Amino acid sequence: MNRARDYYPQSPEALIVNLARSGDRAAFEELVRRRQSSIRNLMRRCCRDTALADDLAQQVFLKVWMQLRGLRQANAFGGWLKRLAINVWLQHLRKHDALRDAEDLGKGEADLPANPGAAMDLDAALATLPETVRLCIVLSYQEGMSHGEIAAATEIALGTVKSHIKRGTERLRQLLNAYDSTALEEQTS
Repeated sequence: MNRARDYYPQSPEALIVNLARSGDRAAFEELVRRRQSSIRNLMRRCCRDTALADDLAQQVFLKVWMQLRGLRQANAFGGWLKRLAINVWLQHLRKHDALRDAEDLGKGEADLPANPGAAMDLDAALATLPETVRLCIVLSYQEGMSHGEIAAATEIALGTVKSHIKRGTERLRQLLNAYDSTALEEQTS
């Protein structure tokens, strides 16, 4: 005999959200199954630490469970979840290092690694950026959020978001171009 929860994997997300909002644990488990990978990846890109990313993702889903009844439109779940994840990350930053955002993006820009070809990839390049700059870059390019959406979700001024994305992208381009040219030199040697 098939139970309703057997159909959850094939059901539209809005239906699953509504069932989870009413307290259906199996529906909530389905939401977690569907969304945990993207939330873990977002957190991993933000913090560069797999174990911490797992902990933060768990915090996100705990908040989802506690606050899901307050979600007004089931179709808005994806954006709502992303904002919760961003808030969990920003709370973590504030709690653990209030002065971390004071670091200047221009500081250390001339300091390219001695051998940029040594395992330089996008994640390693992202790791060189200050947290708020990295967050804006990840939300823009990985999550596909507009500058306005990023500003609203992070409570960072729109002009600052644009500046972070522009300067961060330029820095990533520098690092990855240095990696690319070094890798090419190593191949031709």
